Amino acid sequence: MSIKVFAPASIGNFSVGYDLLGAAVKPVDGTLLGDTVTVTRNSRYQLRSTGRFAEQLPSSPDDNIIHHCHELFHQKLSVKEESKQALQLTLEKNLPVGSGLGSSSSSIVAALVALNHWYKEPFSDRELLLMMGEMEAQISGSLHYDNIAPCFLGGLQLMSDDSKISKSLPWFEDWYIVIANPGTNILTKAARDVIPKSIELSKATAYAKNLANFIQSLYQRDKASALHHLKDVIAEPYRHELLPNFNQVKQQLLQEGASAMGISGSGPTVFALCETLSAANQAHQYLQQHYNDNERAFSHVCQLSAQGAQQIDHHAENAACLS
Repeated sequence: MSIKVFAPASIGNFSVGYDLLGAAVKPVDGTLLGDTVTVTRNSRYQLRSTGRFAEQLPSSPDDNIIHHCHELFHQKLSVKEESKQALQLTLEKNLPVGSGLGSSSSSIVAALVALNHWYKEPFSDRELLLMMGEMEAQISGSLHYDNIAPCFLGGLQLMSDDSKISKSLPWFEDWYIVIANPGTNILTKAARDVIPKSIELSKATAYAKNLANFIQSLYQRDKASALHHLKDVIAEPYRHELLPNFNQVKQQLLQEGASAMGISGSGPTVFALCETLSAANQAHQYLQQHYNDNERAFSHVCQLSAQGAQQIDHHAENAACLS
């Protein structure tokens, strides 16, 4: 018996909601963009890493975040007085480290959901979210759920201080999200370090105004207002210098039909929001040609993924939402 779980890529911040908004994404061509973790019974605990970006992981399995997820899960499991089993965990690393697509969150979510499913779900969604947040903080140096929550739960998520941790927001189903990674990486901690520890009152007011109006526009189904307020006044003014030709690329994409553009998480991945498939394909073609530093660059035309972590059929590779 084995359990294989896929966890999707995600866009943290989503421009307007620094540390507060996150969106799960899925390519329209059916590509599974995200990491998978497979759990199988074994004679002893073992961790394996495979996948396109496995060489970017720590050389020692003990330093791998999946190992820490395994240890934390079983530590919490012992409190419930359940017996620990000898397992092999296999991480298929399909997202590059430091991509701005929630790479660490994808690994963490896939691992903890797979373990929870293996043990017949001893932990609630909230308990899992808390564990996931603890693991993400260990990687990035600060506790934030804007990648973890959408990766786990799907959709566009708003972070909250109440017991739910995050809340799902409405979305425009006919919008497309084009993501592009230039083939380079930026570690989250380094990207956070370029942002000032405090901001001017005028920027704080602008941030609050844009976020509040963006969310209200989603509920009112007002596309024009949502797009108007989809602005990043917190991170983009500082992080754009870490990205290749960001301002030039953004200006050109907006001229060619994209409705908005921003930095995905800490970067260097960027995303363009498009209202039609035609505009999305045009943005995709432009980004392939002009936001490409090396052979590791990639881009996809995506939509919001309503599903988060999913169990994968080993034979058909079909996704089935975990209940």
